[in-house]
Amino acid sequence: MLEVSVSDVQAERPVDAARWERFVVRVLEREGIRADAELGIAFVREDEIAEMNERYLHRQGPTDVLAFPIDGPDRAVAAGPGPPAVLGDVVICPDVAWRNAPEHAGSYDDEVALLIVHGILHLLGMDHDDDETAEVMERRERELLEACALEPGPAGDEPGACVT
Repeated sequence: MLEVSVSDVQAERPVDAARWERFVVRVLEREGIRADAELGIAFVREDEIAEMNERYLHRQGPTDVLAFPIDGPDRAVAAGPGPPAVLGDVVICPDVAWRNAPEHAGSYDDEVALLIVHGILHLLGMDHDDDETAEVMERRERELLEACALEPGPAGDEPGACVT
């Protein structure tokens, strides 16, 4: 079973955990992830992500998203029995997303969707270390955001679906 857990341990910006969980599942399915994989998404405060950024990447200050891969993409798409692949965790700071949204993705929801896709692609082995890999990753982000429609906010009742 594809298992996605979304936790919200901040109170500064609204997060509809169930909505983001459904979005993550659509993105993972679009990426061909098998049914027995696990992934965690955590929405955290700015001071928490700043601490993680310094501890794990040795960078000062808050960032918008961090990805912590565990098992890697090969286990996630392999067929056959065995324990679930643990893809890893994506950590997002809603406050930073809120600030970046107007000049980046447009709306807060679009920014969070972009950060989720960006983090998932990191868990699946993509990176942006140079111009070539950055271009490939950015193109895949756009494709996934276009294909996996973000469902309407809490007032909407129709889930989005990936376009095949």
